[in-house]
Amino acid sequence: MGDPRNVAHAKKVSQEKHHKDVVKGGAAAQPAKKAQLTKNKQGGAEESSAPKAVEAAKQHQPPDPTQLEKSLVVLSKLKELEFHSRGNIEKLAELSLTIEEELKQKNFAEAIGAVYSVQDAFQSKILALIEAYEAECARLKPPG
Repeated sequence: MGDPRNVAHAKKVSQEKHHKDVVKGGAAAQPAKKAQLTKNKQGGAEESSAPKAVEAAKQHQPPDPTQLEKSLVVLSKLKELEFHSRGNIEKLAELSLTIEEELKQKNFAEAIGAVYSVQDAFQSKILALIEAYEAECARLKPPG
């Protein structure tokens, strides 16, 4: 994996280029999704079969290998977040015991219990997200 500073710089440069393209081209440079959303808002209930056909064609096209690589990087980062989340839960449990039993600070015990609950909820949600994202990565893998 590259240096995070380089990745952040590259992202910033690409965002600036995109912004310049949008400013130069006006509405014509908008991505298709935004244009379609605008069209749907203006058109109300009007729907054409063309977007459905394009969507169906996208499902039958082989997945882009670079998309799979990028998705695997995202999955790796999600797993890293989950790992740190698990560590945070363990540390919070230790601190909770220290505050409650050794220091007898009940008002802080409740506060750390609330933080523990939030971290536990995060842990549950990140695990569900990882599971769903793993399924997406498996779908993007070429057959064979």
